[in-house]
Amino acid sequence: MRRTDSRASAGFGAIAAIFVLVVLASLAAAIVRLGQSTQTGSAQDILGARAWAAARAGTEWGLYQALKGSWTTCSGASQTLDLSADIGMRVTVRCSSNLYNEGENTSGAAQTLRVYTVNAVACNSTSACPDNARAVQPGYIERRRQVQATQ
Repeated sequence: MRRTDSRASAGFGAIAAIFVLVVLASLAAAIVRLGQSTQTGSAQDILGARAWAAARAGTEWGLYQALKGSWTTCSGASQTLDLSADIGMRVTVRCSSNLYNEGENTSGAAQTLRVYTVNAVACNSTSACPDNARAVQPGYIERRRQVQATQ
């Protein structure tokens, strides 16, 4: 009968334990990284939804101002809405309008229509939107919305 030398196989258990620990540490690091990127993505989605809601509020406010008569000519008029206290966004609203001939009315005179174009840019900047300086930084969110209406 042959005897095995216990000294030759004594280090194998330590190497196996170190290998298992390295694999488990790598797996834990990957899970942590995945969790962080998921959390960052969710935060960006929420900010994007807030920016879209702010841009929509800006276009509706602009249409209201244009159609009620505050921006009658609406020739490049611009206004910044500060919604930072409510949802952390600012909205820059611009309005322009053009007159178009739309056939004739019943008496034969030219009928004109005014077409309003309202642009709203919402962002999470501390200044007016769009903010080109912050656009290259992480965490900056910007949404644009444009509507047209006739009167």
